[in-house]
Amino acid sequence: MQALSFWPLKSGLLVGSRLEFELDCSCFVVSSKTRKRHSFVEQACFGSISSLVLVSSNRKFEGSKFLFLCEPKRSFLGSSVGVRWATELGEEVSTEDSSSSSVDHSEPQAVNGGEKNNSRVNVRELAFSLRAAKTADDVDAVLKEKGELPLQVFCAMISGFGKDKRLEPAVAVVDWLKRKKSESGSVIGPNLFIYNSLLGAMKQLSAFGEAEKVLSDMEEEGIVPNIVTYNTLMVIYMEEGEFLKALGILDLVKEKGFEPNPITYSTALLVYRRMEDGMGALEFFVELREKYSKREIGNDPDYDWKFEFFKLENFIGRICYQVMRRWLVKNENWTTRVLKLLNAMDSAGLKPSREEHERLIWACTREEHYIVGKELYKRIRERFPEISLSVCNHLIWLMGKAKKWWAALEIYEDLLDEGPEPNNLSYELVVSHFSILLSAASRRGIWRWGVRLLNKMEDKNLKPQSRHWNAVLVACSKASETTAAIQIFKAMVDNGEKPTVISYGALLSALEKGKLYDEAFRVWNHMVKVGIEPNLYAYTTMASVLTGQQKFNLLDTLLKEMASKGIEPSVVTYNAVISGCAKNGLSGVAYEWFHRMKSENVEPNEITYEMLIEALANDAKPRLAYELHLKAQNEGLKLSSKPYDAVVKSAETYGATIDLNLLGPRPDTKKRA
Repeated sequence: MQALSFWPLKSGLLVGSRLEFELDCSCFVVSSKTRKRHSFVEQACFGSISSLVLVSSNRKFEGSKFLFLCEPKRSFLGSSVGVRWATELGEEVSTEDSSSSSVDHSEPQAVNGGEKNNSRVNVRELAFSLRAAKTADDVDAVLKEKGELPLQVFCAMISGFGKDKRLEPAVAVVDWLKRKKSESGSVIGPNLFIYNSLLGAMKQLSAFGEAEKVLSDMEEEGIVPNIVTYNTLMVIYMEEGEFLKALGILDLVKEKGFEPNPITYSTALLVYRRMEDGMGALEFFVELREKYSKREIGNDPDYDWKFEFFKLENFIGRICYQVMRRWLVKNENWTTRVLKLLNAMDSAGLKPSREEHERLIWACTREEHYIVGKELYKRIRERFPEISLSVCNHLIWLMGKAKKWWAALEIYEDLLDEGPEPNNLSYELVVSHFSILLSAASRRGIWRWGVRLLNKMEDKNLKPQSRHWNAVLVACSKASETTAAIQIFKAMVDNGEKPTVISYGALLSALEKGKLYDEAFRVWNHMVKVGIEPNLYAYTTMASVLTGQQKFNLLDTLLKEMASKGIEPSVVTYNAVISGCAKNGLSGVAYEWFHRMKSENVEPNEITYEMLIEALANDAKPRLAYELHLKAQNEGLKLSSKPYDAVVKSAETYGATIDLNLLGPRPDTKKRA
């Protein structure tokens, strides 16, 4: 193997050149008097496995602890692990001359043994041999012939066991160290770093129930926890769901005389994240920032607090975003909380990025989320030069789902005025909203509203389609607005839309209601001429037109044509004929069509009986009207009060004898469903 080169560092410690495997390390001397750490090494490079070679120097450290922390990329057990160890030396560290130091990389996973035993220790092999250990006896069977081993070997193995999800051998190693110290009076025994490694392993394995026992053991051994211990405990309590207990560690740290470090504060913020308490996390950060500005915290020279606080500020922004996203996907309606947290972030001077705003908009999927989506959209437009088109399309969809169609149209107008340029999806979404609005106008007969919607579509370069024109035509027909229907039909043709059977049917109905029978005939003939097959609705409208003109011979021809095309007259068709007869005072003809209807096996409904009873009663035929009313009752039909009143009034007027007891009580005046 190629010879390795070495170079001296400030501390006199030597490390090998960079090979294919790199460990991020920090080497410190911790003074027992000042408790300050002096950094010697920022990075050390080793071989292809997770071994540590501690090279001697010619310095002595009086009353100090030598701490070596490493983070490898691969474990000695084969998996990716982080090795953290510490070597607590005696009052004096014996060293050799640095010029005589050398490293043999033929066995790169080896670690030098103790002072008396200069043999090499293969850490990976040693850990592999202990992987099935469950008790201290199992460990003793493997290690009793190994002599004194450096504590960093045990730290490395314990951490490795944690990463490899093997808690039993990690606990067994610590138990063995305790037993060895008590039985033989050995200097080497569990120290603070051994216990921290064990707590870290428990954290990796989620074996949180064992943490209390480790703390008890530390207390029995007289080992005082440090800030690393408390940080690990905070994570353990958090993973257990003991959030208040985890946050209580902060007070305990100050009570024990330690100053929380950036890891402590970031862990506390993470606890609030797990609690989904965005307001609590934000309040904690604001209080922390105020203390930092007053120099009450952040005085530890071992940290670049300016940079660390910058990271904490980014972290709290991320936490608030994640909490709001969680609130939005809950089944409960937490939109108010989201809006409050957004305003609180503004007050705290936190400014989420455009991407975070947009991801929150994507989380808005329910009707009640429209107010959050609208607020986030407003913020993006005000604070950032651009916005994603897909986000705008999602908002247009969301506003439509929440029945906020005008808000959706405003977003579309912004796309036209400010960008980005709308695409086909934007167009289809807005047109679908107009379709919903026009359908509502059609159902309610609000024809003026429908006309305004058509004008609005044309103003926004949205070409109305035949279904939109038809919706307004139907609204005009229901409102008996014949002139408006004619104008809409002409505008539809002028705009290049081909009228459908629905268009012709709506126009025919409007003309029939306006008693423009000749115009209705011309429209009918034009419809047939252009090859549009009439449907049942169109035939029913023409039956009403022919009845109004009293052209019953043509009406018979029309019904035969329907039969030849396989279109059976419905109860609505016969009702249109009976209604037309009733309006023209032809109660006898109406009664004949009633019987014809029955002969064609078309069952009359409440509307049929009500129109015919009223026609007969008004035409001086109270007795026949009375009998029809009883017949409807016997068939289980619920008639309104109008035919009841017509029968009673006609009987009184024309002196007919009827039994009101048989008619029963007068129906209430509530509108029939």
